[in-house]
Amino acid sequence: MIELASGAWRIFWRDELWWLLVAAALTALLLARMLRTERRALWNTLIFLGLSLVAEFAGAALEAGGAARAGVIVRDAAIVATGLAIIRLTGLAVFRAVLPALGMKTPRIAEDVVLVLAFFAWGMLRLRLAGLDLASLVTTSAVITAVVAFAMQDTLGNVLGGLFLELDRSVSIGDWVKLDDVSGRVAEIRWRHTAIRTRNGETVIVPNSALMKSRFTVIGDPDVEEVRWRRWVWFDIGADEPPARVLAAAEQALAGAEIANVAREPAPSCVLMDFGPGLCRYALRYFLTDPRLDDQTDTAVRTHLLASLQRAGIQLALPQHVEHRIKEGEAREAELRAREVERRVAALRGVELFAFLAADELAALAGRLVPAPFAAGDVITRQGAVAHWLYLLTGGEADVWVAAGDTPRKLVATLGPGTVFGEGGMMTGEPRRATVIARTDVECYRLDKAGFEGIIRSRPAIAEEISRVLAARASGLQETVAAAAAEAAAARERPETLLERIRAFFGIEEPPANARP
Repeated sequence: MIELASGAWRIFWRDELWWLLVAAALTALLLARMLRTERRALWNTLIFLGLSLVAEFAGAALEAGGAARAGVIVRDAAIVATGLAIIRLTGLAVFRAVLPALGMKTPRIAEDVVLVLAFFAWGMLRLRLAGLDLASLVTTSAVITAVVAFAMQDTLGNVLGGLFLELDRSVSIGDWVKLDDVSGRVAEIRWRHTAIRTRNGETVIVPNSALMKSRFTVIGDPDVEEVRWRRWVWFDIGADEPPARVLAAAEQALAGAEIANVAREPAPSCVLMDFGPGLCRYALRYFLTDPRLDDQTDTAVRTHLLASLQRAGIQLALPQHVEHRIKEGEAREAELRAREVERRVAALRGVELFAFLAADELAALAGRLVPAPFAAGDVITRQGAVAHWLYLLTGGEADVWVAAGDTPRKLVATLGPGTVFGEGGMMTGEPRRATVIARTDVECYRLDKAGFEGIIRSRPAIAEEISRVLAARASGLQETVAAAAAEAAAARERPETLLERIRAFFGIEEPPANARP
């Protein structure tokens, strides 16, 4: 047994094996320190190298034990495997450690192709060292080569496709792409496939040859650092509605709203795209800054669009059909209208501004209220704007912001159901004193000057009562604005004034003008 082991060791050990193992160990230590996120590939390579060396020793043992032919075959195969492991280890060191340290980031497909060529060259070299005439091998295996090439045409197409994708830079890692019904970010380009990670947490494997043969879309402009993807929100409006009015209402839905992931530049726009039977088809277009949130952002845009159309009194086009109405239906509609009036009267009666109105006056005023819904983030009123109407908030919450001078705006209050705001603009025509933004989806009624004019003309004494309520409300808001202005003035206090305060606090006299600092 000792003689067998000694003979196997003499056959196994070669002078160059010592240097090979030392170089492999040093390379492995270097990669273990530098490739903290890719250690799995390193360990797999080292395990393969160890198994190859064990197999090589086993072949030497067979050869020393008398099975020379079998031992030579096993040992030669193990030597080839050892060379493949060394080439793989060298590739990891060059492409994943040395080149990145030098600032050169190479695509993964380049590493794969170079390693495949190195594997092929090592195999040819080993055959040549084994005594095989490579020239005769090439001339006598033309048919085999043709058969292998035909069988591997898909693989070769994928390899060439991956190379061309990298060379012409048509798609790069990190790009957002859309291919048929798949859209996501390019995670990796390998020698056989391109991996696309979708928003659903899936990784779609697309053969490189399929990308070369089919059309795909790269989302965003490569000349602009920020990703901007134009989205289209379609809606239909009746043909009797003036297009200019529809376009203005649709663009206003996004112009004054604060919606996440909607780019300010280029600004959203609305266009009339087509005509249909009794309707016109419009498209509201905006640029999305985060392709991962396309569905959520589309939903928010549709919500703001619908609220803006409802405020403008524009209804979406519905399928046309013939309906036969009966008296019971008319009675039902009259009952619903009466309930709506009662609900509006109850809302008005709870407002301090209208608490002293008579029942018939409240009923008349309720008939002049116009529903005005707002989506979360919509600007309901803007500070400094002139608008001759007020809002009665019946559902949701809205934030009141006040800006003083050049300082950022400040949140001063949050309004809830039963609150009235904007009454100063309706009663006196003064500009808005604050900006009101919908915190949640808001249900409002809007009352303009014309709706209240008939009541105040029939009973002018109402103006005196309203003036007292308005004075009390304006006094509170004026105090808030004054506090914000004082805060802004303190922020802009001159250094000279601060210096005087510091000297006064510490009792330091002001030095003479010619004194040295």
